[in-house]
Amino acid sequence: MTHLLKAGLETCAWGYFDAALPPVLEVASGDTVTIETVSGGVEHMPPAEAGFHVPDEIHAIHARAERRLPGHILTGPVAVREARPGMVLQVDVLDVALRQNWGWNIIRPLSGALPEDFATGRTVIIPLDTEAMTARLSWGASLPLAPFFGVMGVAPPPGWGRISTIQPRAHGGNLDNKMLGAGATLYLPIFTEGAMFSAGDGHAAQGDGEVCVTAIETALTGTFKLTVRSDMELAAPRAETQDSLITMGLHESLDRCAERAVRDMIAWIMERRGLSREDAYMLCSLAADLRVTQCVNGNKGVHMVLNKGLLDQ
Repeated sequence: MTHLLKAGLETCAWGYFDAALPPVLEVASGDTVTIETVSGGVEHMPPAEAGFHVPDEIHAIHARAERRLPGHILTGPVAVREARPGMVLQVDVLDVALRQNWGWNIIRPLSGALPEDFATGRTVIIPLDTEAMTARLSWGASLPLAPFFGVMGVAPPPGWGRISTIQPRAHGGNLDNKMLGAGATLYLPIFTEGAMFSAGDGHAAQGDGEVCVTAIETALTGTFKLTVRSDMELAAPRAETQDSLITMGLHESLDRCAERAVRDMIAWIMERRGLSREDAYMLCSLAADLRVTQCVNGNKGVHMVLNKGLLDQ
């Protein structure tokens, strides 16, 4: 089955994940869902006279949605009928497409990788060429686009209550991992009945680190295949692309993030290839790459990337 979930006042939650939030759509394991998203508050919109396309539903969300915590506008949650706590939700990202011809970027004082270096806030509207798939930067340079969702996550454990979308945690959320574009597969541990998948925080382009707090923030449409895996157990998100295995460490400390990413990659190598713990650790040191996913969301992120071909030999 294929489903369409449009963004709107009744299908979006602004700023939070909550296991108590009822689903706006229910699907079966293996179904495909196309999800429309929007991005930004009133202060991030371009002037009306600029001539950019702004999705109509964002105005109703701005006017009437309750912004319960600081954070992103998410579309969802989508319940997957077979999902139970302890299982894993496999999210195959089949397609990611732009919904508008502009994005926004902000610098916010006391935030980002250099919180004390920029005393004045700034918002920049960045034109996007949806055919050439490039952005025109303020000094005239052209930047290739590589869209992905900064936020993809399931409901957190019920005991956590309502949490902001800003900090990535075991349920996924604001991972800000630019490798999770079309063709990637994300694995998320499930904590509630139905899993309750949501997506948002569309990025047209982002560098590892996301150092000034934001990427090119924009509205996206994503097509996802949602599959419940009862044959897997995870404590934290993992992902893979056609070529790579990706583990993700999330913590307030980048040191702890790196430790968690390495530790999980060792475990994954042992699962897939049957290597000893020592050989898996050595392979990580010789061939895997640690990258700072983002350092600006309270809980930071480090991901480790390993070429899958090394495990097929």
